[in-house]
Amino acid sequence: MPAQAYAGKECVCQYRRGICDQSCVRDMLAVPFYIACLRLDGRRCLVVGGGEVGLEKVEGLLSCGAAVTLVAPRAHDELAALAAEGSIAWERRRYEVGDLDGSFLVIAATDESEVNIGVHEDAEARAMLVNVVDVPPLCNFILPAIVRSGPLAIAISTAGASPALAKRMKREIAEQFGEDYARLAVILNDVRGWAKATLPTFQERRAFFDSIVGGEPDPIALLRDGDERAVLELVEDAKRAAAGV
Repeated sequence: MPAQAYAGKECVCQYRRGICDQSCVRDMLAVPFYIACLRLDGRRCLVVGGGEVGLEKVEGLLSCGAAVTLVAPRAHDELAALAAEGSIAWERRRYEVGDLDGSFLVIAATDESEVNIGVHEDAEARAMLVNVVDVPPLCNFILPAIVRSGPLAIAISTAGASPALAKRMKREIAEQFGEDYARLAVILNDVRGWAKATLPTFQERRAFFDSIVGGEPDPIALLRDGDERAVLELVEDAKRAAAGV
């Protein structure tokens, strides 16, 4: 159950029930999410709320190259430092609907339900991406736990059912799929140009890459043993076989 929505607590969703009856989240686990990866480099992204949660969201956006604007009367010291160094823009006031102008997405992370609801309603009216932290009914996109290693990014979502479980899965997945997988991804990316120029059909290109990733010896096992040269030889062997040389 989301941290801010459970029976008996003050309602924080758009239904304004007064006291939460869980009606807003009753069917959340049955909602199928369309999984996508957003390219945020240079895009204006808005964060409303300057506390610790706002800091977490700002840092996540900055790590993806977003141009972040923070709207908050007050801000965490680290957010203030980011603004002082020019890494983010900080509007030191309360949220206004015009703050959404030119923004690609907005994340609301305040402790005021009416502000969060207002951000959600204003963003929905503009068909914008909006996430209100810990209130899934006020989100049209969610932020899964992410495991990153080089070019690899693995997302874990429990649809809000259990952030603790998502955290455990993140830790275990990070241990299983680490630097060796990231290095293999880089090696395979380096040969994509050759495959597109040499192999005329999608089926042939897929078979080529499958022969490397799923072949013998296992390229991941070789990388774990520190034998990158053997992996590169595997790639060359696969190129000769695919080209009929």
